[in-house]
Amino acid sequence: MLGEGWASPVQSRQDKKLVFGQRSTERRDLTPEQREAAKYFHEPGEGDLMGHYDARYFHGVVSDEERTDTQLHMIRAYLNFFNERGLDTWIAHGTLLGWWWNGKRLPWDWDMDTQVSGATLQYLGDHYNQTRHVYTFPDGSTQREYLLDVNPWIWERERGDGMNIIDARWVDVSNGLFIDITGLSETHPDTAPGTWVCKNYHRYKTSDLYPMRETVFEGVPAKVPYSYDKILIEEYKEKALVVTEFQGHQWDVQQKLWIKTPEQAERDRKEEEQHRKNREEAMRKGTDKGEKALQRAA
Repeated sequence: MLGEGWASPVQSRQDKKLVFGQRSTERRDLTPEQREAAKYFHEPGEGDLMGHYDARYFHGVVSDEERTDTQLHMIRAYLNFFNERGLDTWIAHGTLLGWWWNGKRLPWDWDMDTQVSGATLQYLGDHYNQTRHVYTFPDGSTQREYLLDVNPWIWERERGDGMNIIDARWVDVSNGLFIDITGLSETHPDTAPGTWVCKNYHRYKTSDLYPMRETVFEGVPAKVPYSYDKILIEEYKEKALVVTEFQGHQWDVQQKLWIKTPEQAERDRKEEEQHRKNREEAMRKGTDKGEKALQRAA
């Protein structure tokens, strides 16, 4: 069940009437600092650990258990949102690979990926930008809130300077974890008809994508591209479909689940313990600074 807030349509940049799909050359000569300033979505850091949170809602690295629970409800809420409104979306990249194995997310994946058509992306920007959606699990045991935020650079359908390759995000506002949403557009219908691309160099033929296949992902109706196997092999190579030990997990044939190895479980335990200590230290320092400020004021 989803509740919905007010929309804030994506606006064109000041003094410019921009057409969806238009190409831009105005940022070619920007410095690295200027390019960073033009980036819309920001993360608190880099790498797998810090690069998969929205900085606005980041309060610290979550535990493996919380990440799993967050992603499970997040993708269910996302797919329900699109299904209820008759909007097309499909799972992509590592999320699609997880579906291939057992219809579930990969347990080591830090973010989730979906794709939409350019037309759907523009519709989201016009009608659902910056809307908040309250999700309640059917049994009432879990309630979450998500922000659907559309990048104002969606009108530019090529990579540009690479700072805005993510077109939209579905963000859990409690901890900043998100689903990356990227749009596919036919950017050169004159010279490359039937070729659909995102801003991160992924290319697909119309026949690879359509007709979409209806399936189930994490217990919710979902869609995957027609030639999902071809797409996965091109992106991850054939070994991704046969290797049964990866990222500290082993594939259990009987359970049809990726099971964390004892060694990985111990590494995760130590890592989470260190994060806990770091948070406590940061809180202690913050308290000490506050007390000193009060003493100076007195």
